Amino acid sequence: MKYPIIVVAAFFLLLQNLAHAQTRPEFRVSRAEAPTIDGDLSDPVWDDDPLVLSDWLSYNPLYGTPMPHRTEVHIVHDERNIYFAFHCYDNEAERIRTTISRRDSVFNDDWVGLSLDSNGSGQTAYHLFVNPSGVQMDALNTSSSGERFEADLVWDSAGKRTDDGYTVEIKLPLQSIRFQSGHEVRMGILFWRRISRTGMSFAWPDLPPGQWVFNRHAQLIFSDLKQPRLLELLPSATYSISQLRATTGNWNSAAGKSDIGLSAKYGITSSITLDATVNPDFSQVESDAFQVQVNQRYPIFFSEKRPFFMEGMGLFNLAGTGGDGNMITAFHTRKIIDPSWGSKLTGTAGKFTFGVLNASDATPQDIGNRGAAIEGENKIFNVGRLTYGLGESNYLGAIFTDSEHAGRHNRVAGGDMSIRFKRRHQFSATFLTSETGVNSTEGTVGAVYDRADGTAEQVSYFFSDRKYAFGTQIEHYGNGFQMDTAFYNRSGFTSGWGYGEINFYPKNTNQSALKRVNLFTWNKYGRDQIQDGNERFSLIGIRVNFTRQGFLRVDQAWGREPWRGERFNNSRTRTQGSVQIFRWLSLNGNFNNGWSTYYNSEDPFQGRTKSGGVGFTLQPNQHMNQSASYNRVRFNRASDGQHIYTVHIVNLRSTYQFNKRFLVRAIEQFDSSRRRVLIDLLASYEFVPGTVFHAGYGSLFERLDTPEYLATNRGLFFKASYLHRF
Repeated sequence: MKYPIIVVAAFFLLLQNLAHAQTRPEFRVSRAEAPTIDGDLSDPVWDDDPLVLSDWLSYNPLYGTPMPHRTEVHIVHDERNIYFAFHCYDNEAERIRTTISRRDSVFNDDWVGLSLDSNGSGQTAYHLFVNPSGVQMDALNTSSSGERFEADLVWDSAGKRTDDGYTVEIKLPLQSIRFQSGHEVRMGILFWRRISRTGMSFAWPDLPPGQWVFNRHAQLIFSDLKQPRLLELLPSATYSISQLRATTGNWNSAAGKSDIGLSAKYGITSSITLDATVNPDFSQVESDAFQVQVNQRYPIFFSEKRPFFMEGMGLFNLAGTGGDGNMITAFHTRKIIDPSWGSKLTGTAGKFTFGVLNASDATPQDIGNRGAAIEGENKIFNVGRLTYGLGESNYLGAIFTDSEHAGRHNRVAGGDMSIRFKRRHQFSATFLTSETGVNSTEGTVGAVYDRADGTAEQVSYFFSDRKYAFGTQIEHYGNGFQMDTAFYNRSGFTSGWGYGEINFYPKNTNQSALKRVNLFTWNKYGRDQIQDGNERFSLIGIRVNFTRQGFLRVDQAWGREPWRGERFNNSRTRTQGSVQIFRWLSLNGNFNNGWSTYYNSEDPFQGRTKSGGVGFTLQPNQHMNQSASYNRVRFNRASDGQHIYTVHIVNLRSTYQFNKRFLVRAIEQFDSSRRRVLIDLLASYEFVPGTVFHAGYGSLFERLDTPEYLATNRGLFFKASYLHRF
């Protein structure tokens, strides 16, 4: 009898996971009185002995070096929270780096944290990090998307410097995580710690190359743990005043606009949650950094920053996307520009994890330039995702997306899989099929014209250990493939690439400033049906890691790309690096020189490009942060040296953080190609994620028909929201 290969693979994976589960350390978590979360470990609840842990080993930038300082960990819980306490010893406590800064922005500091797989499924984990000042960083880690830092959990933390290091306390509400209630609840746990002055990160259990948290989690066991009922309401109110320039010397009258919205979250069961929002405020408080947008073959990707969409978005990604692949994400929520309502159902049932999202966009993009035919018509988005966990990040998945807009529809269905064999070998595959059609607005009602069908496929394999790593991917996107919800570069091509690297380490990594030397190569070959030509790209390079978070990369590439039936040289040389010079100053820079293409559909030509950038982050004290970056791109015609364009981009950001909750921030940005200067001022108070108050001022300066830059748009805005948990 012949069995499908996937069934056989799943069976062996199950045996492998069962064998490994028997060797994982286990800790029973006791009930206790709630401690005061102030960073002081003098509460009686922490008097018991800490967890018995073996050596913490480094995992970045190299693996296997024992951590030179002791770390003690305590865990207790009550009916509503799990509490963690860390005592991070350090023989050079005066060299610990810590800042008071906004959330998710202190990874260059010393920090300690944990990875918690609350469902014990090996598919989703909450990552929580805290620096010695108590500032939080958090991420949702999924088997298909890795760490995503967009979403912010509701939890509490505090830190305190001590003579022998620092201490941290964490309170994690059970309402903030998903798990199935029971008499014996098992959760996966892993701890990590970073020592900034050496640039080394450590973990317990250890994280060997090619493995990740789901392969290494220890077990926490809770007796009679129940999920408290989850019901949240999040009302929000916004008010803005904007003013446009009428003439060089006059402004139009100021226009005010107010809006009220409501979002809600309800726990249908202990592991299934429904989110809904009506008339939400989906405006972005944080401005996108300016990027070079001149002569770009592919669209520029900007990350999502709106809270409703950020939470749980990792579930909707597919295996093999992101990285060096064509598709960055299968569901890019920034394509939903101005939703009037939205709903999201997410949860787990046994080994199944699922998510369904629906939204209505009041101001969608005009796909196909249909003009008046879509005026005033909302666009409906429907996305469904289902995965079946095979343990330790292995899974089978399915996805369906649908967009409906004024007689046009786009529907995509497919599946994916990601499997690790012996933990260091990873195989993934994705298959998608799409159908796109437009109903005629003339003649017979319901007639369909300009219909397009297509498929997309990718298969990839990766291997990694301490000395070597290599991988390969083959992908194909048919000419007729379209996916409205996704962010991807192009259709109509087939390509494959391969990557390989070898690592060298000094004999005494604790004493040496040099941490790792990495030699690598990347080679790609493909056929572009749309541009009617073959493409190839070969690269060799070296990466070097130093102490003080130092990094240097130099590489040389040779390649050709087709464009409008011609072949163009895209060979180039690139150098980039960064270093934390002092605790208060970090520097980074890059330089590129090579051939490039002028992507004009009518008259493309070969060019030469020189580009580069420099940046720094200045932290003179715990409260003040100043970052600046400058990028320049110069493009000349290759045949005669004629100068075509030069673009200058400047991004400045100044932040003063009074405490963990209150900050004032100023952003100044300049783009010479668009002749724009943006000034953005913000005062922000965040009690917890969801309960926030923002007040801001923005002004856009443009150079139109005069040599001077004039303010063409200015405005004030106020936003307040309040998260209430019942």
